[in-house]
Amino acid sequence: MPRSYIEKILRARVYDVAIESPLEPAKKLSSRTGNRILLKREDAQQVFSFKLRGAYNKIYHLSEDQRAVGVVAASAGNHAQGVALAGQRLGVATTIVMPVTTPGIKVETVRRLGGKAVLQGDSYDEAYEHALTLARDKGLIFIHPFDDPEVIAGQGTIGVEILRQHADPIDAVFVPVGGGGLIAGVSAYIKHIRPETRIIGVEPDDTPTLERALAAGRRVILPRVGLFADGVAVRQIGKETFRVARKTVDEVILVTTDEICAAIKDVFDDTRSVAEPAGALAIAGIKKYVAREGAKGRTLVGVLSGANVNFDRLRHIAERAEVGEQREALFAVQIPEKPGSFLAFCRALGKRSITEFNYRFSDSEQAQVFCGVELRNGGEERRELMAHLADRGFAVVDLTDNETAKLHIRYMVGGHAPQAVDERLFRFEFPERPGALLDFLKGLTRGWNISLFHYRNHGAAYGRVLVGVQLDRKAVRDFRTYMEASGYAYCEETENPAYRLFAKGG
Repeated sequence: MPRSYIEKILRARVYDVAIESPLEPAKKLSSRTGNRILLKREDAQQVFSFKLRGAYNKIYHLSEDQRAVGVVAASAGNHAQGVALAGQRLGVATTIVMPVTTPGIKVETVRRLGGKAVLQGDSYDEAYEHALTLARDKGLIFIHPFDDPEVIAGQGTIGVEILRQHADPIDAVFVPVGGGGLIAGVSAYIKHIRPETRIIGVEPDDTPTLERALAAGRRVILPRVGLFADGVAVRQIGKETFRVARKTVDEVILVTTDEICAAIKDVFDDTRSVAEPAGALAIAGIKKYVAREGAKGRTLVGVLSGANVNFDRLRHIAERAEVGEQREALFAVQIPEKPGSFLAFCRALGKRSITEFNYRFSDSEQAQVFCGVELRNGGEERRELMAHLADRGFAVVDLTDNETAKLHIRYMVGGHAPQAVDERLFRFEFPERPGALLDFLKGLTRGWNISLFHYRNHGAAYGRVLVGVQLDRKAVRDFRTYMEASGYAYCEETENPAYRLFAKGG
């Protein structure tokens, strides 16, 4: 790598706005994996991302004449905030073109930092083209989010800090990859100073920008990119970033959405910080690398690149984290349609906790159940459990890796059931503890036929269950008498309009 990049990185002006972010041990993850895992906490920057380094360094090095005309950038998030902050500090007018789909909180942040937010297009590519048009028509200086030597040098200061903060040998540094500005800067410096340290890029498996380019020996344009890790949703690696990365990056690891969600949970467990999906890529890559290599006793650094996650995404992240950690299996199970079948199935699961249970009566002979089951030993236990259930006579289909099932079908188990005559709907609460659901089901084995069942363990102190039971007039009295004696908190929902519109039985 030309020495000029090392000089650029060492001369980079970033600390007017950036801090030297901490390099902290991930104690729980280190203990669990048997390695020393360190997190480079770029989420601790004032805009909660590393992007302010490159943006500020680029704008700082503009000439006075260039600063006077103003700058323009295209971004849906972190780069936008970095440019706006740099402009505010340096007295440079900033225009940020953002897709119209950009969350309002990010638009308002740009405006709060003094930037002019222009909403244009439905995607980053459309916003990018409009920003180039503004640059051409109004003479503005375009600040590229990654494919610029000064931006790369600004991001490279992270590599300087890592080696200064950890003077002992480092086996590998894991870096998230989008357009490549971060990994180009970090790898250029670290490979020059410590060539024995492996540099490993990490990308979502649905956005393998650098991985495909390295395999082809040239930049490629992806036909489409995944949007979950939106901070790295780039269709093509930068020209300059690829020139640097192909000389300095040892390999690229691809990770799934579930693995990213599990990594976000790992970061939270160790730091109480909520990383954005792109920000947690490096941690997901570390875990996959450790499992692949059987690594023990190694020093591994992950760049936690950002924490600008939308609050409304947390539900999805939490839902997928346990699957990503292989702590939950999702099954479709066929059981006989008769009283006591639920209980028999729960007993077949043994002492494992049921995390989810969805069922709707539809056939008088067989019932299809969508269920989640807690795992303790990952994939091997999953296979053993399927074999065990098959031995007990249950037909089982593994849906753990079925994206459609996880995104959609689990929420669509239900609908009207004309065959479920005399159905009454009840909502229950009970203290959440191992075996609580099994105990609850034992109380319903009195000849009453369950026609609807929904349960999801959300980690709360109380479990919540929605149950449809077929009850004639006399059975209603017996059922209520039993429930009053059982002590369960419950409420009848038979007249609930949502139930009557979407799920009512016959």
